[in-house]
Amino acid sequence: MRQKNQKPHNPNYQLITAFTIILIFGLIMLASASQIIGMDKFQDSYYYLKHQLFFSILPGLALLIIVARINYKTWEKIALPIFIFSIILLILVFIPQLSYGHGGANRWLNTGLFSIQPSEIAKLGFIIFLAALFKQKKEDIQNFHYTFLPFLMYLGIITILIALEPDIGTLSVIIITALAIYWVANAKFIHIISLILIGLLIFFVLIKAAPYRMARIATFINPEYDTQGISYQINQSTLAVGAGGWFGQGLLQSKQKYQYLPEAAGDSIFAVIAEELGFIFTSLFVLLYICFIIIMFQIARKSFDGFGKLTAVGIAVWLAYQGLVNMGAMVKIMPLTGLPLPFISYGGSAMIVSMIAIGILINISKYTKV
Repeated sequence: MRQKNQKPHNPNYQLITAFTIILIFGLIMLASASQIIGMDKFQDSYYYLKHQLFFSILPGLALLIIVARINYKTWEKIALPIFIFSIILLILVFIPQLSYGHGGANRWLNTGLFSIQPSEIAKLGFIIFLAALFKQKKEDIQNFHYTFLPFLMYLGIITILIALEPDIGTLSVIIITALAIYWVANAKFIHIISLILIGLLIFFVLIKAAPYRMARIATFINPEYDTQGISYQINQSTLAVGAGGWFGQGLLQSKQKYQYLPEAAGDSIFAVIAEELGFIFTSLFVLLYICFIIIMFQIARKSFDGFGKLTAVGIAVWLAYQGLVNMGAMVKIMPLTGLPLPFISYGGSAMIVSMIAIGILINISKYTKV
């Protein structure tokens, strides 16, 4: 009976529908948010839209369709090579001839034809690796030497490499996601608490080590701190959100995207959404995004297989946390981290890797309890 139930059935169409709506909505809002900066930099109002469509979404969709047809258990068999590949890419970032930086951080590899952000690949690669690892160690998941210490070592390697880039926002995503997978795998509560305390200590050290990070915390606590400097982005995003009112200024009518709001097409795109669409329609988008995440957790809950369950949980926590942090920062309930809004913000590696993750989820949904 178990084998019969595990034969593939139709994928979760709710997941596919929610994802499709979010993706189309993202393209519409990117077209609006990037108009001014596109004209200013490239004399083309729709440069960013076209670039996102042809170099991110279309390749991402092709990979999503391919991955959705591959049995998700295939990734379990090659989880270790995927993890090693992710680590190699993270190391290559530190080779000057291969990498390039932006805003004081070296986070990208330049292949000559296109650029890659290895930390985005590491997000998904580490999820797959941990899901396979914890499934294998299921009977010994609470063992300190056999499971906890190896997990701490693997997490430490990722932490060091990403912290050195530096990319603390992405590091927070990876740590939160890793802890969630470990918890769902039935780890000891004391081990989880220990890791949380270690994580808080690491973030405290990283924040103290870089004055700009401490300044971000200061501006989160007091937005009036350095209004023309570190507080500028959060104050402009707040103005954009407030200007939206109940029904918004209207599509294409944002004023903050006229070079007032930094990263209007990237990290700050949610502020443009709120300004143009207003509280009611922006709330509907947030509600859709929440439903999107809930569907992922439902897929995890209905999964027969431990690897599928842990992988689905990891992807759900990753996208939920990143969306929460991005949107929360724009309304001043979270500090700024530089994390993009999944499937909405402009960006190549983040979009493609996230779409591959959805492809894996679609395949997992074909093997769940009906």
